[in-house]
Amino acid sequence: MIKPSVLLFALLMSAPAWYRLLLDEVDLIQVLIRFLVAVPIAAVLLAGLRFVLAGYRKAEEEPPGTLMTPEPYESPEPGKTS
Repeated sequence: MIKPSVLLFALLMSAPAWYRLLLDEVDLIQVLIRFLVAVPIAAVLLAGLRFVLAGYRKAEEEPPGTLMTPEPYESPEPGKTS
């Protein structure tokens, strides 16, 4: 099943051809062929983008971070080393 985002991206990629169709510079068949060529290209590009962005998602299996409780710092007396 083709995702709606792929179809929308393919429509945006073939938008110049659709505009030229409105101006009667190209045939409808040529515009539809350009749209059909744009669909697999859009699918590959969006799949690559999803793959790259998947690495930035948080894993659901990770336990939440442990809380740090502040502890007082005891500084050594001046002139003494520990």
